[in-house]
Amino acid sequence: MFSFAYPQYLLLLLLVPVFVVLYSWARYVRRRNLKKFGKKSSIASLMPDVSPYKPPVKLTLEMFALALVILAFARPWGGIKDQKTEKEGIEVVIAMDASNSMLASATGENNGPDRMRTAKLMLEKLINRFDNDRVGLIVYAGSAYTLIPVTNDYVSAKMFLNSIDPNQIAEQGTNISAAIDMATSSFSDNKKIGKALILITDAEELDDREGVMEAAKNAAKNGVQVDVIGVGSPLPVNIPFNGSFMIDPETGDPVATALNEELAADIAKAGKGIYVNAANKDALNELDKQLETLKKAKFESSTYALHDELFPIFGWLALAFIILDILVLDRKIGWLDKFTFFKKEAK
Repeated sequence: MFSFAYPQYLLLLLLVPVFVVLYSWARYVRRRNLKKFGKKSSIASLMPDVSPYKPPVKLTLEMFALALVILAFARPWGGIKDQKTEKEGIEVVIAMDASNSMLASATGENNGPDRMRTAKLMLEKLINRFDNDRVGLIVYAGSAYTLIPVTNDYVSAKMFLNSIDPNQIAEQGTNISAAIDMATSSFSDNKKIGKALILITDAEELDDREGVMEAAKNAAKNGVQVDVIGVGSPLPVNIPFNGSFMIDPETGDPVATALNEELAADIAKAGKGIYVNAANKDALNELDKQLETLKKAKFESSTYALHDELFPIFGWLALAFIILDILVLDRKIGWLDKFTFFKKEAK
């Protein structure tokens, strides 16, 4: 089977007949102009080194080279072959808190970097460290939903991660238990593969503490390690809203939010994982070391269809024609003058 990766480039082959037509027109105009100076035989004697055959030969070589270059750019494929790969790693699901409190400062000051951005930067660095591991992404606030299933497509994972915006979440809250339950059911059924849930939260506005602990314990029973990344400061800060701060409708005071580190650590303990604070410079290394404790296993073999690339062949052929064109000069070949290839027989 023969095909092209970029067939649209084949339209450039129309340049070949265009150049041929332009060349033919130029030759015609040249002959017509030469007739103004006298007979063809007389003019030919004034230009003894000019070959009437070399220019068409050079044009032919140049057009072949041009066509081959265009075909090379179209990236020809000569066939398909199957290649199987087998990867070894773990499965990681990231559950990102998208409640309004994640818009608040990650430090103890209102003008500090927001918690959401801090968490995203940390997770991007973590995903960059993944090699053959699989990663999934869950977003939660008042409820939880899967943003991207478990995959080894890290580019898409980071793209979806950066698209999370609490302003776009209608149902607010901090339903951690829903996030843990959804993550637990998101992993594959392969019990040989190590599994980890990375929970991003400020652990605030949590009404169902017992439900969260039960969900974390259930995840651990099912072979899922629950690691928690706390984002924010224990010092209360206000939540930005429309250029100002969010106001409590009952009291009329700005809504304050603070990281509940004690609760976040308890969730990690119940899930047999570790708790780290995103503000800690060693947080990423600690989390990475914790993930290294998980057992790696071979994933199912994946089959990829690979094409035989033929563009180098066309490229080398084009280069050969270009070199021939350079070697072929416009003037006659002197040593061939003694040969007469076309001679009329005398009657």
